[in-house]
Amino acid sequence: MSETGENSVKQAIEMRLQENLNPHFLEVEDVSWQHAGHAGARPGGQSHFEVTIASSSLTKLSRVAAHRAVNQALTELLAGPIHALQITIRRD
Repeated sequence: MSETGENSVKQAIEMRLQENLNPHFLEVEDVSWQHAGHAGARPGGQSHFEVTIASSSLTKLSRVAAHRAVNQALTELLAGPIHALQITIRRD
């Protein structure tokens, strides 16, 4: 991967979640390397991600509703470069 494009999808995920959910904790990890050779895995990665997020806007939502809110914030990316997304909602 190139220096400039290495984390472009990761940065887009972070930006959209910051803008839409204003988290006080956000961690986005590109785990595409774990899926090399599997369906949906691209040679350059940036297809499989794990998101851990804590936001007051998610606190009172059920786990399913909180996941839907994250997915809604990432709709365009889920239709494009993201093949798989694992979401962990922290309640702190």
